[in-house]
Amino acid sequence: MTSFTNFINKLSKGGAYLSGLLLIGLVCLILTEIFLRYFFDKSTMIADEYSGYMYLASIFLGLAYTFTQNGHIRINIITSKLSKGSNKIIDIVASIITIAVLLFILYRTILFTYDSYELEMLSEAVSETPLYLTQIVMPIGVILFILAVIAFIFKKDKK
Repeated sequence: MTSFTNFINKLSKGGAYLSGLLLIGLVCLILTEIFLRYFFDKSTMIADEYSGYMYLASIFLGLAYTFTQNGHIRINIITSKLSKGSNKIIDIVASIITIAVLLFILYRTILFTYDSYELEMLSEAVSETPLYLTQIVMPIGVILFILAVIAFIFKKDKK
């Protein structure tokens, strides 16, 4: 099972690297827009739109890695006073609930993306980008997150 968790950790880390690259791209796009407007009184016409897409993608692709690094907010007022065995049980139950919620989110994001594809929805901006291309990162990020939670359960089960 360690090879499975190692694989999931590598996927999560890959998502995090991609997320970081997207944030760097976002900053470069905004700086380019600022530079063009200030010095040349021109615009890329897509900076607002694509910076939003990059931000969305960076958030969803970074969720799994953030989880593996205990970066999500945890309220441990009660669990800090419990034994390790009780904490293990609570973590596993909370993880199962998390997976249930994430499966619902996955279902909705897949429907959302599929509807955009089926209806051939385009952005209302100048680029007229097909929206499903920008929304596909949502289910991908949620799948990575679900896999990270499953790997977490396997790690807890071993301890």
